[in-house]
Amino acid sequence: MTRSNSQLFILVFLGILTAFGPFVTDMYLPTLPAMTDYFHTTSSQVQLGLTASMIGLAVGQLFFGPLSDKYGRRLPLIVAMCLFLLATLGCLYSRTIMQFVGWRVVQGIAGAGGIVISRSIAADKYSGRELAKMLAIIGAINGVAPVAAPVAGGGMAESVGWHGIFWVLFGLGILLLLGSLHFAESLPAVRRQNARWSDVYKSFLTVIHNRRYVCYILQFGFAQGVLFANIASSPFIMQEHYGFSPLMFSICFGANAIAIVISATSAVRFAHPEQALYRGSVGMVIASFLLCVALCAGCSFWIYEVLLLALLSMLGLTFTASNTLAMDSERANAGMASALLGALGFAFGGVVSPLVGLGNIMVSTGMLFFIGSVCAFVCTRIALRRAFSLAQYYRK
Repeated sequence: MTRSNSQLFILVFLGILTAFGPFVTDMYLPTLPAMTDYFHTTSSQVQLGLTASMIGLAVGQLFFGPLSDKYGRRLPLIVAMCLFLLATLGCLYSRTIMQFVGWRVVQGIAGAGGIVISRSIAADKYSGRELAKMLAIIGAINGVAPVAAPVAGGGMAESVGWHGIFWVLFGLGILLLLGSLHFAESLPAVRRQNARWSDVYKSFLTVIHNRRYVCYILQFGFAQGVLFANIASSPFIMQEHYGFSPLMFSICFGANAIAIVISATSAVRFAHPEQALYRGSVGMVIASFLLCVALCAGCSFWIYEVLLLALLSMLGLTFTASNTLAMDSERANAGMASALLGALGFAFGGVVSPLVGLGNIMVSTGMLFFIGSVCAFVCTRIALRRAFSLAQYYRK
């Protein structure tokens, strides 16, 4: 008799796997100044640890996605979690900053396994509205985790320092390893790609020739760019421009995260995910334009916060819809499809994050919000035009 997992276990397990990558990347950010003193180095070199983990998260998804299509989901997950535990110990016992940066690359690659395989498992087990509901939860977690991770790290920074935060990550890795061992394989052998390893990446060509899929992941990438522009800019805007304390900044950060969660989970209320994607994309353009004008004009905090909440709400709506439509359009190559989706999102976030610091941060952030939103809308329009008449989305 084939063993199976309960739906509650799958829900909790996939949720933690989804949050895993962002927590690996962002949780230790409040301790960067302390790490500068610990390693006797400059702040720019310490920040290489963040860049290294982003590179690992992007590259790792391109590795673990095809690997899970060939060998199933369970074994690559176990490998990823063991590799993560090893890399975390390497970070903890690094003697120089470059040793730490090197282990952060490995840590990011391992963390990517959890992200990419979580979406693949969802596509294996669910379809249609059930898949949309599961990916709504994953999308909500994916939206809130990069925001919540620094807040959680900030709460622990003074008491346990960066070593303590990495020991917490080590504990999370052990928990996920135990979950991976308990997990019942979701991809039967008959559905795996029984090709040589050198042939697995041929599925990459198949996936990128699906133009609707490409438009969906580009929409997600530009939306992620908008999210990371907010993550990178809001600490400086709220604390330096508006004079907020770290505590008040954390409260506002949390409120913004809740807005993403609520909108991402509400996407399943739409009759079709295409409708949610279109409405969210249009809303992003409107909210980002108003926010860009307000930031360039040096608006008050409450105008900034209200418009930002509107933008992030529309953003969460598109996260669920774009993930659902992308994975549903490439079910036969779910591992590779999930890998490209995740890698593109982190790549866009890595490119956009340093751009907010160019010139006046208020102006640069507003422009990045608007440009990213317009690009996301263009991708949405092209994708939906291929299968549906856009007129139905105006009417509904």
